[in-house]
Amino acid sequence: MIPLSRALLVATAFLTPLTAVHPAHSAHGCVSSVPYVGGKGGYDTYRIPATVVTRRGTVLAFAEGRHTGAADTGDIDVVLRRSTDGGCTWGPLKVVAAGHGDTRGNPAPVVDPRSGAVVLVTSYNSGAVTEAQIMRGEVAPGRGRRVFVQRSRDDGRSFTPPRDITAAVKPPGWRWYATGPGHALALTRGPHAGRLLVPADHSAAPPPGSSDTGREPRYYGAHALYSDDGGRTWHLGFVDGTHDGVTNANETSVAQLPDGRLYISSRDQNGSGRGHRLDTYSGDGGRSLVRPFAVQRTLNDVPVVEGSVLQLQGGAQPLLFSGPSVPTARRAMGLWSSTNAGRTFTRLVTLSDRPAAYSDLVQLGRDRVGLLYETGVTGPYETIEFRRMRLTRLAS
Repeated sequence: MIPLSRALLVATAFLTPLTAVHPAHSAHGCVSSVPYVGGKGGYDTYRIPATVVTRRGTVLAFAEGRHTGAADTGDIDVVLRRSTDGGCTWGPLKVVAAGHGDTRGNPAPVVDPRSGAVVLVTSYNSGAVTEAQIMRGEVAPGRGRRVFVQRSRDDGRSFTPPRDITAAVKPPGWRWYATGPGHALALTRGPHAGRLLVPADHSAAPPPGSSDTGREPRYYGAHALYSDDGGRTWHLGFVDGTHDGVTNANETSVAQLPDGRLYISSRDQNGSGRGHRLDTYSGDGGRSLVRPFAVQRTLNDVPVVEGSVLQLQGGAQPLLFSGPSVPTARRAMGLWSSTNAGRTFTRLVTLSDRPAAYSDLVQLGRDRVGLLYETGVTGPYETIEFRRMRLTRLAS
């Protein structure tokens, strides 16, 4: 592995504080822009960012548009804005999957490397039910969590209607189900090159005779769904079925390492282990895990929250992780780097001390990376910002 002194590190422009004027500009182009502002565009709150770059170089910024408030259930649409200048300016807001009073969200987009189509996997439930009710088994299957897929063949300008794939990827006995959130993965090397892999999480029912309701965090687990034909048919991949309460894998992100293995990072949803981030690996393209999830202690500064991982492409590049950097609060969005395939991480930079929560990383080119993340002045869900970061290879 390359030493940290030769890793890609963030240049001076990365350290520029957030400004009140967006997009902000530097000598190298814009530093940041704000595609989503709560209270504008017909939505009270925008949450759950996810981003990819299409084959034509267009940046797609997905989010949940929440009509009536910041709650995780209710009348929620999946929305999208497109940028053709690397995330500096954005086209009009478009609804990709309308809730029509129900909840559609957890966008997990990926670009199919064979066709160039944008494949989007999302989750659904009735807008009248809550996650707690679903986890307790109080909701009929048709009103509970379901999984849908859509495709765009025109660079994200339009998408096919949502198609239900629940039967293929949600076993009987599972209650909660959430795709991503954040970008999914297209495998680019190894025997499964071309596979589309969506990290996800679920909750299981308690065993017969248990006094548990199913709402206890011990019943969360991570899993993956995958497609080997560009998103037409789907299969269930690895399943984390460890319900001991020590580690409770929840929202999950995945990256393919240079050696072809998958690095899998997960939020620990109130497990009793000493840490908020979990990780593991897959050596067979996401069908199974090489070991159970374990605490990633070098990310202990991250609170209980979603995080994003991205393996930079082009030469000996590091693995990046993004997330808030205060263990007890959702604030101070940070970036970490690993030069040893995720065994340890080193903090590179903190973007701001402001409130911050969910995030998603995307590579914009050999020397730039983008971060789409929730932030605000008094709370973390006021805006979704896109920060462009210029990377520089340091001399050894």
